[in-house]
Amino acid sequence: MELFPPIPLAEWRDTKETLHRFAQVVGKVRLAASVRRNHWWNVPFHLTGRGITTRPMGRADGNPIHTMDFDFVGHQLVVSALDGRQISLPLIGQSVASFHDAVMDALAALGVRVRLDVPRPFDLPDATRPFAEDTEHATYDPRHANRYWRVLSQVASVLEEFAAGFSGKSSPVHHFWHTFDIAHTRFSERPVDQPPGVDPVTREAYSQEVISFGFWFGDDTFAEPAFYSYTAPEPAHLAEEPLVPTAARWAARGGSHLAVLRYDDARAQSDPRAAVLAFYESAYRAGAGRAGWDIERLACPGGVTDPQLAARQG
Repeated sequence: MELFPPIPLAEWRDTKETLHRFAQVVGKVRLAASVRRNHWWNVPFHLTGRGITTRPMGRADGNPIHTMDFDFVGHQLVVSALDGRQISLPLIGQSVASFHDAVMDALAALGVRVRLDVPRPFDLPDATRPFAEDTEHATYDPRHANRYWRVLSQVASVLEEFAAGFSGKSSPVHHFWHTFDIAHTRFSERPVDQPPGVDPVTREAYSQEVISFGFWFGDDTFAEPAFYSYTAPEPAHLAEEPLVPTAARWAARGGSHLAVLRYDDARAQSDPRAAVLAFYESAYRAGAGRAGWDIERLACPGGVTDPQLAARQG
């Protein structure tokens, strides 16, 4: 199977917009039904062999343990209870409104009582319209949905490989339904006191100094897929640091800078996987160096922290 197959935003924008809202419906169930973790690590989806999953949730909130899985091979949402009961909902032919209602009905049928605090899209142009009223977004092309999952899976594999080289506090490789990107984040564990006016989502996500690495599929502000990295808070002169490969660049965004490697530029490299790993490493060293992290102490070559094994391998 081709590594990093083409996925230009213009070709699947309508499916992406619908699927993004499907993901937010299920993601908000996850938010309501899971135990809160630091930096919201309880909220994102994880990859599976056929799609993405909420992982098991419930019990702590009084509900039966249940899981919701997007299957982008069979093109359905599978809602499962721990006792073996299961309800499958088709993804093809659904509007956001009909999908929302079907999800709520399926949960109720399995004995899950959940209330979405804000049953509307997060940070999307129609953020004031309830999911239950959105009949506009109703495009689901199974070919595009399957390719989205395959690209997501390939990027996740590269991010897992990159994550192995760091021994400090770091996040899982996970898929954020609100921004529709996949990311891995490293922490210095130095606390960050956010200004009083910062929203609670941001305050928790960036309560410590971070360098984050990820991939998104493109949106209205950056209309093409790309690999990215950023350091928060951003240290002075970060954008003066070199990036590799030469196609990578620093992009100004919201008063700070993103390290960006366009997906198509990565695909054009002789070894796309190596190019993406080198890009992430150069962005990490740029941010960590400028922010004063102990890069050598936090290194974990080959995923090994055992000093005896590391000495033998070295």
